[in-house]
Order: sequence, then C-alpha cells, then structure tokens
Amino acid sequence: MKIMRNIARGLALLLCLSFVLSLAGAPLQQANAQGWRTAPRHSAGMAPDPVQLADVPIVQVYAAATYGWRGSFAVHPWIIFKRAGETSFTRYEVIGWGGGNVVRRNSALPDGLWFGARPKLLVDQRGDLVDAMIDEIETAIRNYPFADTYQSYPGPNSNTFLAHIGREVPALKLDLPANAIGKDYRPLSTPLGVSPTGSGLQLSLLGLLSISVGL
Repeated sequence: MKIMRNIARGLALLLCLSFVLSLAGAPLQQANAQGWRTAPRHSAGMAPDPVQLADVPIVQVYAAATYGWRGSFAVHPWIIFKRAGETSFTRYEVIGWGGGNVVRRNSALPDGLWFGARPKLLVDQRGDLVDAMIDEIETAIRNYPFADTYQSYPGPNSNTFLAHIGREVPALKLDLPANAIGKDYRPLSTPLGVSPTGSGLQLSLLGLLSISVGL
C-alpha cells in the first residue's frame, strides 16, 4: 500500500507540474507587454570578437533563464557559430511564438540577454576541426524533426532543439543543465535513442520519464 501511495503522489506531482508548465507555454505576448518589451536584450559581453578572431572557427552554446516566473525552473538555450574567415556569428534557436517555422536564425544578438536574463556559456569550441563541426551542426538544424511544432512542456521546445543538435554532433560535447526542460523529449514512436550528450543511450517517454546510460 505504501508503494502505491508513493506512486500516486508521484503521478499527482507530475500532473501538477505538467499543468503549471503548460501555462508557461502561452505566447510571450500574453505576458506583461510592458515588461517583456522593455526587458534588456543587449550584449552580455561574453562572445569573442569575431573580427579580431576572423581566422578562428568558433562554436558556442548559451542558456539563460526564461522570462518571468518561468525562469525559476527553466532555461532557454541557443547556439552561435562562425567559420574561419567569417567576421560575424550566426545564431540559431527555437522560439515558440510568432507562428510558422519555430527554428529562428539571427533573431537576437549572439550573446544577448534573454529578456533581462544573463546567459551562461555551456560550450566553447574553437580550432581546426570546428569548421567541419559547423557543417554537421547545420545539417542537424536542417533535419530537426519538429520545426513546425512547439510545446513548452514536455516538448518539443528550445531545449529539444539543442538536444537534437547534441545528439547529431557528439563532438560538440553539449551537456544541457538539469532544468533544460524538454531536452529529454522523444516521441512515443521512437522512445529509444542517443542521449542529448551524444555519448550514451536514452529511453524516454515524451521526456516525462527517461533513463540514460553512458557509453
């Protein structure tokens, strides 16, 4: 009986969390308009100068707390890169509002604050092998299977997008934080596959229940 009660409590907690996070899925426009429209989105001063490092290929991944109360338990990640010879970064991320394809290119500054939240640097790859890595990253972006779908919880969302890139490009060595909700999302049709780090196996039921094993 005690085991059954614990299971029931766990399921109730999961349902409550699902409900709360589903509220977070409302478009940002429904939040306090004055608040998000005036929230700082300037450069955090973290990305390297692409002009000074024109000959250096670079890949970086950032994550920042999501806007408003959601930032207490969730993050929004993005990836930037430049090839050798380029003097500007290209930024990719998934954004759930605005309609159409949710994969967005250069929608904000490479290291811009995410509506007031300062980002953290998760990945910084540079060197001779990075140009080839960027080719793989762009292929992964083109092959993202949920480009027309967004759901804040359990996914697919912005963390699902970065986890997809991490799976497809293990050399990136991406390790998304525990509060990157959606990173473990997998459709019921393919519950078994590579883990978000690209270095293990994962069994996941829509990201609600998941087990990962390193290789």
